[in-house]
Amino acid sequence: MTTKPTTTNPDVYSRVTARIVADLEKGVRSWLKPWHAEHAAGAINRPLRANGTPYKGVNVLMLWSEASERGYISPIWMTYKQAEELGAHIKKGEHGALVVYADSITRTETDPKGEEVERQIPFMKGYTVFNVEQIDGLPAHYYAQPAPRLEPLQRIEAAEAFFAATGADIHHGGNRAFYAPGLDRIQMPPFETFKDAESYCATLAHELTHWTSHSSRLNRDFSSKGYGDEGYAREELVAEMGAAFLCADLGITPETRADHAAYIASWLNVLKNDKRFIFSAASYAQKAADYLLAFKDKSEQAEPEPVAA
Repeated sequence: MTTKPTTTNPDVYSRVTARIVADLEKGVRSWLKPWHAEHAAGAINRPLRANGTPYKGVNVLMLWSEASERGYISPIWMTYKQAEELGAHIKKGEHGALVVYADSITRTETDPKGEEVERQIPFMKGYTVFNVEQIDGLPAHYYAQPAPRLEPLQRIEAAEAFFAATGADIHHGGNRAFYAPGLDRIQMPPFETFKDAESYCATLAHELTHWTSHSSRLNRDFSSKGYGDEGYAREELVAEMGAAFLCADLGITPETRADHAAYIASWLNVLKNDKRFIFSAASYAQKAADYLLAFKDKSEQAEPEPVAA
């Protein structure tokens, strides 16, 4: 059993992509995690490292998928070495989950003019982590029981305050939810037409992820010529994952939209043709979520302090 990082090679990309593709082929979206499982560290939102830092990007998808498949309640993951340092050990017969990290090295080279130049060479490595439920002998707080959550109404109110803080131009009417890039406007069906408030919030989170693609924001462009082409499929994949990341941070259950089931074939086509796109898509989704959540942080900081009587 080892957690020694794997040097960069196509296998890391292939292994991660193969996991996501396998889920999609079964009709399972890896970004729809076990939303109702809870732990003292909080409801399972983002998977957490041993030190409590949330994972980001493609590692979120990988660990959500692993937790969902194996039924883990705890959101906390650690390496074999980290468990060992805490005086714990991996249970016999347990197999870990693959996560990755990206970095770069600086190499000095000689250019055609004979001058030395520095070049950044990106690389990616994979290593293995285990859920704390696979580990015996950890300190008690790693196995702590579920903690109280905010009431549903409180979570919805917090989400609505966040949506308002983005300043996005949101119109209501009709029976479709979409983002119109030319008008830079989000169109949503009336609130009353959704089955519940969480469905409304989850749908709006998806459209807000599209909203971040505008040239005045993150300037994300896959050169889509229209509905159903590859560029369109790529943007929809980013929006699906971005919405899932947002929902996790807002404590909202994501809506499994029936109209998006039709995209699975096109997503599979994109991922099978480009083994690295799931990494790019998760990175774009993470950037969109971070961009939007910055509005939440600003709105919370701007809240006036209560005045003493």
